[in-house]
Amino acid sequence: MDVASPAHADAPAPAPQRTSRPWRRWSVHATWVLLLALATELRVGRFGFHPSDQGFILAQAWRVLHGEVPHADIISARPLGSAVLHVLDYALPMPLFFGSSFLSMIEIIVATIAFATLVTRRRVLDWGPGMTAMVAAASLINLNAFPLMAWHTVDGIALTACGAWALDAGLTGNNALARRGGLVLLGCAVFVKQSFALAAVIAVLWLALHPATRAGTRRALRLVLDLLALGAPGLAYVTWVSLGGGFTEMVEQLTGGVPAYGQRLLGLWLDDPEVLTRAPVRELSFFAAIAVVLLAVRLPGDRLGAAGRAASWVLVLAGAAAVVWTVVDGRFTGSSRWADVLWWIVAVSVPVNAAVRRKVPWAGLLVLATGFMTSLSWGNDTPTLLTGTLALTVLLLLSHIVPPRPRLARRWVTATAGLTAVAVCGWVVVARHDQAAYLDLGHDRLTADLGDVSPAMSGIRTNPSTYAYVRQIRDCLDRFPAARTAILPDNAFAYPAFGLRNPFPLEWPLPLEIVGDAPERMLATTDALNRSGGYLVLFQTVPSRLLATGGPVPAEVPADTPVFTYLGLETAIQARLTGRTVTCGSFVGKYAP
Repeated sequence: MDVASPAHADAPAPAPQRTSRPWRRWSVHATWVLLLALATELRVGRFGFHPSDQGFILAQAWRVLHGEVPHADIISARPLGSAVLHVLDYALPMPLFFGSSFLSMIEIIVATIAFATLVTRRRVLDWGPGMTAMVAAASLINLNAFPLMAWHTVDGIALTACGAWALDAGLTGNNALARRGGLVLLGCAVFVKQSFALAAVIAVLWLALHPATRAGTRRALRLVLDLLALGAPGLAYVTWVSLGGGFTEMVEQLTGGVPAYGQRLLGLWLDDPEVLTRAPVRELSFFAAIAVVLLAVRLPGDRLGAAGRAASWVLVLAGAAAVVWTVVDGRFTGSSRWADVLWWIVAVSVPVNAAVRRKVPWAGLLVLATGFMTSLSWGNDTPTLLTGTLALTVLLLLSHIVPPRPRLARRWVTATAGLTAVAVCGWVVVARHDQAAYLDLGHDRLTADLGDVSPAMSGIRTNPSTYAYVRQIRDCLDRFPAARTAILPDNAFAYPAFGLRNPFPLEWPLPLEIVGDAPERMLATTDALNRSGGYLVLFQTVPSRLLATGGPVPAEVPADTPVFTYLGLETAIQARLTGRTVTCGSFVGKYAP
């Protein structure tokens, strides 16, 4: 079997056709990306809000914007590449939280485009309306029921996809700027989350295996410069942290978290093999059986004649049906394991494609690797954010192994089919979010606009209980002004929303986020506040899960009301602070003007 280089994963790409007025084509594609992202934000993204993680990355970006150094001033179990990236959100000419969600949807769409370009081996400018619409539909499936917000996993997927896209274009077209730009993006992916470290390994392998890197003169110098481009983001990050005095803390924090190995994804059926007969995992069994028969039909080539060609098409259509039904069976819920099933279906389709075409589909392997990296998570340990790309990749890999057929479908037919797919996927996404927004209620109960509380949250709709909770924070800040304010534990959103400076080194002290010497540094900060004064530290008494269900938020609580805590750290801080005890709405706090 011939192992193709990454840039030649499928049949050699035909010479690019000259496109008249390419700027017009680029304008059309840029327009549909922006319109789809805006429409999704207006109809889906801005509905539903939870004070915990919807603001976590923005809070870290807020600190970076004010000159704080990762790991030295900001404790984090992950590198803070996403915080650096989302400083851009503060420059958008729209309300902060709305604009941040809008930008995240653009990331999802562009990443979907990048993967599709790599798998199809076709330039975006050469896509017809049918292919464009299918990619748009895949973007919506990638979003599924996930909340639109700044998030490190979204950033990692986008950087990996766009980096690979630019690297492939640079190697194929002998464009040093594109090649090294792609390497820089792949290097950046590593520093949004440790799980994307594999992106750098992929980049090195890509350079080592591609024939373009072994041609021409001064190969050694070119390779050194390429590797420097790949390592530049890491070198810049480590230098920044080291100059800020946080190198030791960085090592302790990045190596001190609970590891994730992707065991849920890789062990899909190992714990209970009977799931292979139940939805949605049964579609994997169905697809694997189809793949075996398809191999038997396609490996002889055209020696089976018309019967073989007809059987190939029937089998490919059956495989496509299994993919579609996996999405339907999944119902866009993480608990159904539908993303894991799609990942395994890609894992089956890659060797089938390789065996029939006698070439390794490197783009398919890249999608598999990205899905695995996406699943390395504490809370969402499944490649849910890549489901649309996984499904589209299977369909494209299957289409590459069927016999050539006459072009019967007119352009308007493929365009209509693609637009129908967009409409159906959009309807399902809207229906799923309307049923229950992320950690919030159904669409008809999201009646309060948080823009009434903070201009940074204009347009964001939530339930009356969460609105009352956020309004209470605003009222507390007005009643007890202080130079340094903390709201513990589940309120990372408040710092960017109200322009607060958090004196503690953690925005969101979840148990898994407390790494290294975090408890000691939190208590040391408490002692420093006692010495200097000028602080307000609020403690929530309403559990976050109560807000997600629209439960009652008391208008006032006694000063001795127990505070909500995870590991007792909040209680220890409360007891240690020497400021006077205050109450404000459902919050109790310590205040030293």
